[in-house]
Amino acid sequence: MYRREMGAVAVYHLIAFAAVFPLGALADGVSPSEAKQLRDEVREMFYHAFDGYMHHAFPLDELRPLTCKGEDTLGGYALTLIDSLDTLALLGDRERFSAAVEWVGKNVWFDIDKTVSVFETTIRVLGGLLSAHLIASDYATHFMSFLNVSALKFLVAAANSQNVKGMKIQSYDDQLLHLAVDLATRLLPAFDTPTGIPFGSVNLVHGVDENESKITSTAGGGTLTLEFGVLSRLTNNPIYEHVTKNAVRGIWARRSKINLVGAHINVFTGEWTQKDAGIGTSIDSFYEYLLKAYLLFGDEEYLFMFQEAYKAAMHYLHHDPWYVEVNMNSAATVWPLFNSLQAFWPGLQVLAGDIDPAVRTHAAFLSVWKKYGFTPEGFNLATLNVQSGQKGYPLRPELMESTYWLFKATRDPRYLDAGRDFVTSLQYGSRCPCGYCHIADVESHKQDDHMESFFLAETVKYLWLLFDLAVGPDNIVENGPYKYIFSTEGHLLPATPEISLVSEHCSYFGAFCKGDGMHKCHPMDTSFDRQETNDTQFHGDWDPSIRHTKVQNSFSSSGFIKGHCPGLTHGQKFGKLYVENDENTYEHKSMDYPQKRSVVFISNPTARQIMDADQDNTSNIQEMNQNSERVAYLTDSKEAETFSEEMQQVDDTS
Repeated sequence: MYRREMGAVAVYHLIAFAAVFPLGALADGVSPSEAKQLRDEVREMFYHAFDGYMHHAFPLDELRPLTCKGEDTLGGYALTLIDSLDTLALLGDRERFSAAVEWVGKNVWFDIDKTVSVFETTIRVLGGLLSAHLIASDYATHFMSFLNVSALKFLVAAANSQNVKGMKIQSYDDQLLHLAVDLATRLLPAFDTPTGIPFGSVNLVHGVDENESKITSTAGGGTLTLEFGVLSRLTNNPIYEHVTKNAVRGIWARRSKINLVGAHINVFTGEWTQKDAGIGTSIDSFYEYLLKAYLLFGDEEYLFMFQEAYKAAMHYLHHDPWYVEVNMNSAATVWPLFNSLQAFWPGLQVLAGDIDPAVRTHAAFLSVWKKYGFTPEGFNLATLNVQSGQKGYPLRPELMESTYWLFKATRDPRYLDAGRDFVTSLQYGSRCPCGYCHIADVESHKQDDHMESFFLAETVKYLWLLFDLAVGPDNIVENGPYKYIFSTEGHLLPATPEISLVSEHCSYFGAFCKGDGMHKCHPMDTSFDRQETNDTQFHGDWDPSIRHTKVQNSFSSSGFIKGHCPGLTHGQKFGKLYVENDENTYEHKSMDYPQKRSVVFISNPTARQIMDADQDNTSNIQEMNQNSERVAYLTDSKEAETFSEEMQQVDDTS
């Protein structure tokens, strides 16, 4: 547990709020039949909003759900449809998914004289195109709803039949991938800066305007790696991944001496123009993509940065169970505010395997929702009231996202109760004639005539996944052949062999530990020989696998890292890779001492092969690895057989 200091006043208010809104309230209990009803209700919510958009706004970007009109908000290329594509696939709606993919492929183009947000265009449009492309083009998605291995033979034989329940489109010819390449190429001029950190906006025809602001947010510059990285791996063109990784390096190189980053930075000078550090507005998804880029691509440099950034955030920003904003250099509290974007954090902690603080923080955030029926954009922890000027709720998904991940990790029914509360609030407070409205004021529940595309891409998606998981999952995420990473816009990015360099990196499991909710993943207390670990040093005070183990007996404490890791380069270890020393940089202790990582190694090659093939062979692995060092206990529940192995069995019997 990290030590932290707080002012007496701040401590008093936080304790008072916890007393007024208890964090450990007992769940009312959602029965299996009610969970199914809620899943079906969420499905109806999606189609109420989607049909409202298609009937009244399409092909404009977004819907005005009160007046049943459309508006162009980003670029004028049917934003809501593109953002909704993989949700249609997730719901198993083959007919509408196929029709939507065909329409987008034939009718969307980006040769338009409009200046767009690099961040929003990347996560909503580029991410939507890539996710839909991967689903529409992948033969494996024919099996998104198989019940058992024995059913595979029939499905393979019927793969070209229209009766097969799957999302692969036989006539699809990479149209969405071509669009993604065109769009990403038009965004590339934004990265032409001295720091490598991109401008916030770019014109899709003319590039960056000469009067474009040189100030961008940390999230805006550091939340592009998943989409651009996937595109590079699909096209074998490294430029997209290179520029976005370079942007992350540019931000990380300018972190403070205590490993915090500010909210806004000058992309030319590298100077921080807003030095408030936090996990919410303007910074949030920077943390998210550090971990997820490692999970998806296996690039250890992202893991190294995430662990340093996460440790600093937990030490300086975390005032259990809340998070505050502090000065990035001094760590002095500057803003005791909960803002709604912080609600993604417990979900990220689940992926990192740090369950206990995620449970407590989620409960705190949920108490704000229960107080108002929605989460305001800002809630002041000092006054225990909605922050002036931040009273709205624009249908944000972050709290639903974290609820889904916590239920996935723990199977605690309280998260189904939370999901039911979300559905009730949205149905009674936000539903309007043609869709779902923003809430202008969470105290009066006054509606606003706007519906962001992310309501369909994320909010209802996470709610549907939550209840589908409770019923017995029947979707590509839970039953499909790949592990999936969700982008910050909720788009499905599969860890296919083409995208994830499995043979070249440690396999990080986090919430991917398989089990029935009663099993736990425990790494052993282990020491390592320096030669075995490529001189890598390890965090003794932070390992996402072994901290916070006393949650509940039914919780699945998930999160460990396995595999043989090649280690960081000298420059990466010593923080010298990112920028040359000049007047804009500072001396940091990481320049003199290797950065530490928390990675568990399996040094025996045979043991590694067995670990990769069968993750339940713990005893055999321990026996073969006894001459080096023992590594880890795995979950007692066997990992599902890989899709390739199942396909091989089918081929052998056919």
